[in-house]
Order: sequence, then structure tokens, then C-alpha cells
Amino acid sequence: MHEPTLMIMAAGMGSRFGGPKQLTPVDPQGHLIIDFSLYDAWQAGFWQVVFIIKKEMEETFETHIGRRAREHFQVHYVYQELTDLPEGFTVPEGRVKPWGTGHAIVSCRHMVDGPFAVINADDFYGPSAFTAIYDFLAANKDPHLYAMVGYRLRNTVTEHGSVARGICQVEDGMLKGITERTKIFQRGRDAAYTEDGETFVDISGDTLVSMNLWGFSADMLRELWDRFPGFLEKNVPVNPLKCEFFLPSVVDEQIQAGTAGVRVLPCEETWHGVTYREDLEGVCQSIADMKARGIYKEELWG
Repeated sequence: MHEPTLMIMAAGMGSRFGGPKQLTPVDPQGHLIIDFSLYDAWQAGFWQVVFIIKKEMEETFETHIGRRAREHFQVHYVYQELTDLPEGFTVPEGRVKPWGTGHAIVSCRHMVDGPFAVINADDFYGPSAFTAIYDFLAANKDPHLYAMVGYRLRNTVTEHGSVARGICQVEDGMLKGITERTKIFQRGRDAAYTEDGETFVDISGDTLVSMNLWGFSADMLRELWDRFPGFLEKNVPVNPLKCEFFLPSVVDEQIQAGTAGVRVLPCEETWHGVTYREDLEGVCQSIADMKARGIYKEELWG
């Protein structure tokens, strides 16, 4: 796969939403959030897609998503398995939680050997975001140069609870650092994060954050696999059931080591997602508003 490939992370358990949120319609026509991402990606130029799922989801996923996607894309499935570990490592007793976004991506190491973009299955990114990342991947010739679509924090939070975001430090259009904050709460047009549930640190709503919309060369798959054993050695002994191998953390390690650079592609789109069940009504209304403005047709593919 040497043409830009779209990887879609869909193996998440949807625990905070309370069900299979990837399969929840967001309009009267029965479209899912992932349908809008696929449509926008196709419009941008993508024609190869890899769905990263749990093996037991395949039949349901194919019925509701894959079958329709095949009309416009070359479709592949990759399973994110807890047992897909480097030699010498085993799954901790009682662990059911996936190993995180970094592990999801490295699960594709035997499938993808060219440039690729990464998105979450249950996030709405907006048309211009896909155009920006596809154009970067199609033009980039430097295997050590990646890209990230940066969103304004105020456009990515929910009033119904906390979200996890990669807080970015940007200088001259390049990402200089990224810190994963797992509990960010909306505060009007700004936000605040906490590590302990008691002490909160304010963050400006203008802060650029990662929504896991990345563009990578194939080198990133090798980097992830090479760094995974060190993560396991450090984190499994202290948090065996819930530690996660975060994709942004691996990107940050490379930036700090000077082995890779990340160009930030600014985006003023508004994120929509169903982190919590209470978010669903607002997402449906936003989709309806975009259709009313002519951004999308009632039936996406006509």
C-alpha cells in the first residue's frame, strides 16, 4: 500500500458512552459518524482504508460499515489483539482493556508499507481536515517528517464530562512537544485538566490539541514496535490492567530525540463525538445544521 492509506481505530470498547457508539446513527438516514469521515476522506482522495477492530466485531462491523465502504474503498481489517505482544511478554492476568492507540496502529505493521493517516472511528473531523492530511501525505517525500491536524481545544470538549487530548506545543508551524491529558473539562470557552481529581490547571481554549488525526510515513510502524517493549517493561508492573501505549507519547519521544519532525496543519473545524451518551443529541443537531447549510447531502453518496 504505497498510496496514502486511511487507518480507522475502531476497537475501543465505548465504555463511557455505554454501548457500541461506532454503530449509533446520527441522522434520520441512518448515517454513523464514521460514514461522514469516510465520505470526507474519499472526497479528499483516499481510496484505501484499514479498519482496526476487535476480531469478534468483524461480522457486525462488516454489516453496518464495511459493506457500504467497499463500494468506494479498498477495505481491509486488522485485529487489535491483547496477545499481539513482543516476544517474551504476556497479557497480565485479568487484563481486558486494549493496549491503546499506539498498539492499535502497530497492529497494522504487516498490512501497511506506505504513508498513512490515522483517525478515531467515533470522532467527526470535518472535510478540510481530511484534505489537509491527504495533500500532505501525497506530497511528502521525507520519511522522518510527519503531520498532525491541530484543533482548537475549545472546539473539542464536551459539557457532559472529561475528554482526553494531546496538548501541543507549536513553534514555527512544527510540533515541539505533546502531553497527553486524560481528564480535560470544559470551562466556558476555555478548559481545565486534572491529574488527581482535586487540583485543576486552566488551559486556554485557543490551545492546539491532537484529535488523533495524524499523517505518518511507514517508518512510524517500526518506531512503535521498537518502543513497545520499553513501555511494557516500565508500565505493566505498576498498572497491569489499565496502562495504555499512547500514540502521541511515541511521537513526542521522537521529537525530543530529534529523530522526527511533525508539521502542524491548523484546523478550525469543530469536533463532534459521542464520548458520553448525553453528547448524542448535540451531534445529531450539528449534523442537521451542516446539511441545512449544504455541507453534506441528505444521502451522503447520492
